[in-house]
Amino acid sequence: MTSKLYIIAALAVCVALSSGVNAFAPATPARVASFQTRQTPSFQLRMSETETESSAAPVEEEEEMDAGTKLQIEKAKRADELRSQEVFMKRSTGLHKCSNCDWEYSPEKGDSFLIGGMIQPGTEFEELPSNWRCPTCRASKDNFVEVVETIPGFEVNQGYGFGTNSMTSGEKNALIWGSLGAFLFLFIGGYALS
Repeated sequence: MTSKLYIIAALAVCVALSSGVNAFAPATPARVASFQTRQTPSFQLRMSETETESSAAPVEEEEEMDAGTKLQIEKAKRADELRSQEVFMKRSTGLHKCSNCDWEYSPEKGDSFLIGGMIQPGTEFEELPSNWRCPTCRASKDNFVEVVETIPGFEVNQGYGFGTNSMTSGEKNALIWGSLGAFLFLFIGGYALS
């Protein structure tokens, strides 16, 4: 008997939720009126009335927000503003990589160290002849892409921080782990003195 009551109550809640009515909210005159208009649509409108009603935007009452919700919305807006200001700077490495075979052209090496290579060391990529091809896969010069390093952070802050703000993430990792290793070496070296 009680299981049947639970099933009936669950069905009533599902029907109330599917019809868009909050069954657990107190019945106010505005809610009753909106429920009645949803349940009994009026089909006796003339053409001019439907045009004017469809062109008018529905006016919805804004619910009052508490101070905590307003604060969270303001914080989210501020975070979005800061995210939009973050610009990742790109710094050229001077290398160019073949998009077919991943061979890298370095201006310091050229390609004279390879069999059949004619480009001497010290030749920039832009100075290569237009008919130059990749020495490994014979792809044209147009298939090479410049290799760049990404420097994360705000562009306006790149000049600050003793030069550490303009470091790449790999350089920062090497600095941090290198300094920790040096500290550990000195710490253990102190035990060797005694």
